[in-house]
Amino acid sequence: MNERHTTIKLPARASASIEVLERAGFEAWCVGGFVRDSLMGRPSGDIDVATSAPWQEAQAAFEEAGYRTHETGVKHGTITVIVDGETVEVTTYRIDGPYTDARHPDSVTFVRDIASDLDRRDFTMNAIAYHPRRGLFDPHGGSADIAAKVIRAVGEPKRRFSEDALRILRACRFASQLGFAIEAATLRSMEACAPLLSSITSERISKELQGFVCAPHVHDALMECADVLAHLMPELSAMKGFDQRTPYHVYDVLEHTAYVMQNTPPYPLVRWAALFHDMGKPRAFFAGEDGVGHFYGHAKLSIELARPTMKRLALPSSLIDDVLLLVRYHDDVIEPAPKAVKRMLRRLDGRVDLFRAMCDLKRGDALAQAPQCHGRVALADELDRVLDGILEAQEAFSLKDLAVNGTDLIALGIAPGPEIGRLLEEVLEAVIDERVPNEKSSLLAFVQMR
Repeated sequence: MNERHTTIKLPARASASIEVLERAGFEAWCVGGFVRDSLMGRPSGDIDVATSAPWQEAQAAFEEAGYRTHETGVKHGTITVIVDGETVEVTTYRIDGPYTDARHPDSVTFVRDIASDLDRRDFTMNAIAYHPRRGLFDPHGGSADIAAKVIRAVGEPKRRFSEDALRILRACRFASQLGFAIEAATLRSMEACAPLLSSITSERISKELQGFVCAPHVHDALMECADVLAHLMPELSAMKGFDQRTPYHVYDVLEHTAYVMQNTPPYPLVRWAALFHDMGKPRAFFAGEDGVGHFYGHAKLSIELARPTMKRLALPSSLIDDVLLLVRYHDDVIEPAPKAVKRMLRRLDGRVDLFRAMCDLKRGDALAQAPQCHGRVALADELDRVLDGILEAQEAFSLKDLAVNGTDLIALGIAPGPEIGRLLEEVLEAVIDERVPNEKSSLLAFVQMR
């Protein structure tokens, strides 16, 4: 379907690339994410051009026109062209052969028409071509799906996901990023094909999931895609529909988790912590004689579930450690007073960034509970303000902040070894409790009295 009335403003490098190819006697279109994002009014940086030119002839045309090229994916017909200092991906029209590894085609066949090239793409919103004179070429109704905010597979959904299982997670990520719903047949096929995700590397999976968890529509996407993602995180199945049976909660464990994620800032540490913070609740649950649910020890159980899951997803070890700290302490009551805040900072290894993330998590948690709990947001705000005061006053809350160190204690005659560390911890505790001022002479006198 051609739509001549639709106008998209192409960047100069896209227009120049199309012109070079068509001057050489070939056909060319702008395709992919730039076209999709332009129809949505979203910014987009990457430019992809599809052409009838074999990659060797496309390369020759650009170099004759004075542009540098790189053979970045010639097996699949792709070269990268440098236009005005920026890159353009130029790919020959192609159709894909069988996918025996559920990720890459065993072979590709180069073709001469744009329609066949669009037929092989993943979703209708990504199967639209644009030409500055010919307008849109949209044979699969992608622009209508964009207007309706629908993610729909091109052609037979099971075939699309069987070809490349990573497309399953791409659909989840697009739902979370764009706020689109997944068309029913497409979603059913994602669920049916989800076991194929075992063929995808952990690194590729974690990259897609990172985009999913940090996106602006994560609540709706998690609720819609939970059965798909359960193939990577089986605990989601136990969370789904699990009634918490407590006056403090109005959602089951999964939807509570989805709202916590939605109500936290979109950075990886707090979003991953939000995803895992209550994962242990179904295992920890017991009902009292009055029928009210309790979850004693759920943070510890959540850690036991989160640690192997994050390792399986190949998340960075430093991120895993930080997420687990937040999960461990997310339910601790912290009084908005300097002593209490400094004690928590000590448990967090003196990490101010972790304490800030803890406050973000507590705010999101409060907003995802029953309305009478929403006032706890103000408590988290107050904790942030108390921390500001501690930092401004340069008060001690970690060993590095103390006015003494191990060398000072050795000078007092204390033998090097574990006793030094134990005494420094005791000194820090005394300073945090305000029993001793953080001054060298006072601290050394305190040690000598031990």
